[in-house]
Order: sequence, then structure tokens, then C-alpha cells
Amino acid sequence: MAAVYKSLSKTTGKRDLEDGEKASGPRRNKQRVLILSSRGVTYRHRHLLNDLYSLLPHSRKDAKLDTKTKLYQLNELAELYNCNNVFFFEARKGKDLYLWMSKAPNGPTVKMHLQNLHTMEELHFTGNCLKGSRPILSFDASFESQPHLRVIKELLSHIFGVPKGARKTKPFVDHVMGFTIADGKIWIRCYQINETEPGKQKPLPEANGAPKTEAEAEEKPKKTGKNTDTNITLVEIGPRFVLTPIVILESSFGGPVIYENKEFVSPNQIRADLRRGKAGKYNARAEQGVDRKVKRGDLGLNTHGGRKAERDALDEKMLFA
Repeated sequence: MAAVYKSLSKTTGKRDLEDGEKASGPRRNKQRVLILSSRGVTYRHRHLLNDLYSLLPHSRKDAKLDTKTKLYQLNELAELYNCNNVFFFEARKGKDLYLWMSKAPNGPTVKMHLQNLHTMEELHFTGNCLKGSRPILSFDASFESQPHLRVIKELLSHIFGVPKGARKTKPFVDHVMGFTIADGKIWIRCYQINETEPGKQKPLPEANGAPKTEAEAEEKPKKTGKNTDTNITLVEIGPRFVLTPIVILESSFGGPVIYENKEFVSPNQIRADLRRGKAGKYNARAEQGVDRKVKRGDLGLNTHGGRKAERDALDEKMLFA
């Protein structure tokens, strides 16, 4: 019994010490993202979801959600998978794609319209990055200009910023995620950090035309810094897409509206306006044709071979006279 008591006291002491160290130590950034979509997504939407899942090693992909109205169920799914961020794709009519970003379970929630979508398979870029590596997030200075943009920036940093020591992560930083604001939209790009050695430069002749000696030509420039022997360039990887903010809710998938984009026009309204414009042109041409026939009839110009055409017994004017 004494041996058992000593072993238990040692384990409890170690646990208390570890708890004390954790409480006094630095706070860890624990972020996990739940990625899923609704029913009705196309193959391009599905490929985008797979691309984002490969770029976010701290994410968890789930099956499609059956409902589009009861989005508060996503909070229960996030709690079930121990995720505090939700990245939800909502497809409408097989054409439009909306993106929901939420901080579960208390919020806020941002709804955005996703357009100009290009996946990695479509772009065929030469850039490539290590799977599981951590990115560098580059935000435009315009994100600090308005309060709603600050909220969006914070959500994007929590979702796309892979925390150090997360699951399936590797201790490398080899790509950059760029977020730029232009025309009221958020443009997202992904680049690889490419380091190359500079090529050997040929010795140049002097100003007076006299060539350099072999000893002078073979002299190498002395290294003055740490990164003087490499050239750093950015090569785009993909995917690329554009987000248009629509509304920001206070809580997770619900609550009062704290921001609404008054300039946003839904794609349904744009398509309806185009159809209405085409229908108006057709109706105008049809009315012109009817007016032309009536005018020619009043002037007696509806003749065949110099004589007035005989009215048919089935003519509308004879039937409904």
C-alpha cells in the first residue's frame, strides 16, 4: 500500500506542476476549422473545397448538410468535432455560391458571395507548396479603414492562419495567402515562396574598353548578409476567387444584423433584369409588326397583283367582326 500511495502522490504532484506551468505559460493558439457544403454544389465548387482543405491542415471536412434554412445546426456539428470555426459553402440553383464564415458558438458570422472561381486544376500554375506547411497572411491596408472590414480580417486570420503545432502541420513556411480589397470585393490569391540562387554573371569590361585580368574576373563578391546568395520570388499556386461581403450577424448563424452591404445586387436580380430587357425588345418588335399591318390595311395596300386580296373566311376580322 505504501508503494501505491507513493506512486499516486508522484503522479498527482506532476499533474499539479504541469497544470501550474500551463496556467503560467504562454497561451496557445488553438484553432480548428470545420469545412463543409450544402446540397447542390457543382464539381467546380467541390474542387475548391478540396483545394482549401489541402491548404488548411488544421481543418476538418464533413459530409454535405441537407438543410439550407436551419444553419444553426452547424454549431452542434462544430462542437461535435471540437472546431471553433465554420467554413460553409451554400449553393443556390446550381449556379450561385455563397460562403458563410462563423466563429462558433458565439459568433460573429459573415455571409459573402463567391464568384470568379478558378481551381488549381483549371489554372495549371507552376507553383507548388508542401502539404501541411503554414502560410504567411498578407492583408491589404484597407482592412483597417472600416469596422466591418476589421471583423472580416479577424475571421480570415483565424481560419486561414494555421496555428503553430496544429494537427498535420509541418514546421515550414513556404507560401503566402494574399487578401486585397478592390471595388468593394476581397480578392484572394495564394503564392509559393521560391528561393533561387543567382546565376553566374560574366565579367563586364571597364569604362575605357580595357578588359579585366583573369585574377580580377575570377574574384567573387564577398557575402555581406545572410540572404545575399538567394533571390526570393513569388509563384502563384491557386486557387483564386473573389468574395463580396453581404451581411454580418452578431451571433453564430443568427442574431441581429450589425452590417449590411446596400450596394450588393443578388445574381437572381441581375438575371431577372436581363430577361426583362430581352422580353421588352421582343414585345416592342411584335407591336411594331401589328401596327404596320393595321396601317397597310387602312391604306388599302394589302393587295396581290394590283387587286385587293380577298378576305379569307377564317380571318380574324371576319370571325370576330
